[in-house]
Amino acid sequence: MKNIERSTIGLDSLAYIVIILAGIKISASIITPFLLSLFIVIIFKPFSDSLINKGIPRWLTFTIISIIVLLFGFLVVTIISVSVQSFSENLSFYNEKLNSYRDELVLLSRKLGISEKDQLTSILNPAKIMSFVAGALTNFSDILSNSILILLTVIFIFIETNIFPDKIKVITKDEKTLRYFHEINHQVNNYMMIKTVISAGTGIIIGIALALIRLDFAILWGLIAFLLNYIPNIGSLIAAIPPIILALIQFGIPGAIGVTVIFLVINFVIGNYIEPKVMGKGLGLSVLIVFLSLIFWGWLLGPVGMLLSVPITLVFKIIMQAQPQKRWIAVLLGDGSDISEL
Repeated sequence: MKNIERSTIGLDSLAYIVIILAGIKISASIITPFLLSLFIVIIFKPFSDSLINKGIPRWLTFTIISIIVLLFGFLVVTIISVSVQSFSENLSFYNEKLNSYRDELVLLSRKLGISEKDQLTSILNPAKIMSFVAGALTNFSDILSNSILILLTVIFIFIETNIFPDKIKVITKDEKTLRYFHEINHQVNNYMMIKTVISAGTGIIIGIALALIRLDFAILWGLIAFLLNYIPNIGSLIAAIPPIILALIQFGIPGAIGVTVIFLVINFVIGNYIEPKVMGKGLGLSVLIVFLSLIFWGWLLGPVGMLLSVPITLVFKIIMQAQPQKRWIAVLLGDGSDISEL
């Protein structure tokens, strides 16, 4: 009888989880601006704390943070607007290059006896590329349309972050719960602060390197490298694809190889030497779990979910670690360093 009751409880819990996930998936467009605001707050929280600790009033701190967020947003919009305008002005040049490469592929296929002409001619189809660019710009416009909402949410979250710890103290008198709350706050803020510095360094170096070889839109590619570096495992790979394609169009195969080498060297050095040393022992998360969480949260919430996949998983692990009966889940999520806790 007890086994039946446990099975029923388990099925009920699973049903609740499925319903909640379905609701999140359906309302992703509403949740995403809030999560993006939360992402911005996490990035700037260490900076705001340092200003407050130096005696700067909270209202002035929030004003400074708001101005910085506005300036960064304006910078992003300016870079993208200038790049789009420049792309439009050079569109005929890119079309000629694409058509030239397409014709060369057709000739090469004939020499090799390959009859798949339709597939080859569609590889560098300018119409498809323009469709992709238009889709990307549409997605970006959707984000910009929520910019005021995001900024207001950032300000209100910052105000709440100073009150929330006091609320936790009132709600629970358990010192252990308070300790885990502070641990979550410390680990997430520490991770985001280090990741921001590393991502900024990656973006700046890539931007300078591409500018030195005179690749078009070098600043834009550096900005994209900075933003996508927050996405673990695949972010740097995604950031490399557009500039490599552009280098192929602008400089030919040698240029594409050169840009590929630039991305590989920079990401290899930063990812394998600099980042591990700065991160110290790391997050205590399994590499497989990080990758799976990236896929899951990306599917559920889109690009913003991918940005927040590591912090969300880290918070979940710490919460599980705080409960003795569920500590085995934290161990499964971990990198093996906490096996002795069981």
